Amino acid sequence: MSSKLQTAILICVLLVGIIQTSFSKVYDIATYGAINDGKTINTKAIQKAIDDCTTNGGGTVLVSGGGRYVTGTIYLKSFVTLHVDNGTVLQGSTDFDDYTTDTHHIMYKRETHMDRVLIYAENAESVAIEGYGVIDGMGAAFKHGRPMLLRFKDCKRLHLNNIKLLNPAAWTSAWLYCDDISVSGVTIYSRANKNGDGLDFDGCTNVRVTNCNFDNSDDSICLQSSLPDKPCKDVVVSNCIFSTKWGGMRIGLLSRGNIESVTVTNCTFKNIKDSGLKIQQCEGGEMRNMTFTNLVMENVPRPIFMTFSSQRAAMNYPEGIYEPLKRMHSMIFSNIIVDNTQGDENSCFFLTGMPDHKIEDITIKDVKFLTAGGGSEELAQKKDLKEYSLDVVKKHWPEFRLVGPLPSYGIYARHIDGLTLQNISITTVNHDAREPVILDDVVNEDITNIKANGEVLISKRIRRK
Repeated sequence: MSSKLQTAILICVLLVGIIQTSFSKVYDIATYGAINDGKTINTKAIQKAIDDCTTNGGGTVLVSGGGRYVTGTIYLKSFVTLHVDNGTVLQGSTDFDDYTTDTHHIMYKRETHMDRVLIYAENAESVAIEGYGVIDGMGAAFKHGRPMLLRFKDCKRLHLNNIKLLNPAAWTSAWLYCDDISVSGVTIYSRANKNGDGLDFDGCTNVRVTNCNFDNSDDSICLQSSLPDKPCKDVVVSNCIFSTKWGGMRIGLLSRGNIESVTVTNCTFKNIKDSGLKIQQCEGGEMRNMTFTNLVMENVPRPIFMTFSSQRAAMNYPEGIYEPLKRMHSMIFSNIIVDNTQGDENSCFFLTGMPDHKIEDITIKDVKFLTAGGGSEELAQKKDLKEYSLDVVKKHWPEFRLVGPLPSYGIYARHIDGLTLQNISITTVNHDAREPVILDDVVNEDITNIKANGEVLISKRIRRK
């Protein structure tokens, strides 16, 4: 190649770079006066960069240069990508007054102390938060009023990618009535306070969560529907790791609208205090068409905990008014390994409907369940378990502690029409005086190849009430 040709090629490359740079819209918050000293409140500078970005047709608001940029509430807007660079922290102010009051509110009753939020977007489209940096809520500084980290309302085309979300004072994120959501490569550490949920999707559609890592003080992912006309549907969760003081995935509780078409696959759950999959229909919607497959759980006392009961979890609803229950049906749980050998006698698959509202069409198959055992003869004789009736759940969420512990060490299923149990192996480390499987008011069941400590359970070994 001649030197003239090489020179010409080099000039062309340089020109392309210049042209690309001239059209690239990057709004560096440092050029707007933001200071990364961990002290200066940069809310106005950051908001000005966001406003200029959206006004000029969109682009990237850059948070870079290392250090900590402190801010109060900022408002993301359409076509804005908030990029927090590797090694840089966007830090929430520790002054509650730096968080505004016009950022909507939490939809649960009795929890208005979590209404404020650090980053908010409403009626926006094509919004992204990305980068390998950190957003830190400094949650330990808050004891009463506790701002969330992120909240999006009535937005579409949202992206949360490759970012670390740390120490929210309350929930990490709330997504209300949004469509087309992608969350990928996100790490959430939320142990600063109680109620440290990870991703809460309320009335959202077309949701994809993949390759994420959760370590929470409350539910890691929630799917819910606080409004009757806002269903939560078309949700895929894959390749995630869950660790939490409460529930890995909680589906329901807020369930006034339908929750449906959910796929969860290739996930690991570990060191969870309450339940791996916590599925609760309470408020008048219909819950249906869900699959959960290829899951590994370690130290998760209730791999599956399902309840169907009347409850009022949503705020702004007349006291004493409860919506009529609809249906909870059509779910498959398959290819699951559970190791609870370090647990206690509360380890069990627990599914319970109501006497007049059965859960329908549930399949649990291809399960290997290792459990500590140790249940006493006294516990084995336990009868008349409480129902999740209105008098029981009126002042409480329908939690396991209101009913358990259970008189079985493997599976306790109650008030179900259409239950399939296939290829399930249950093994205890210690002797357990309880039955491995109890079916209470279960009809139209299909039981195939259930083993307890290596022994195949013939029909008469499955206790029925």
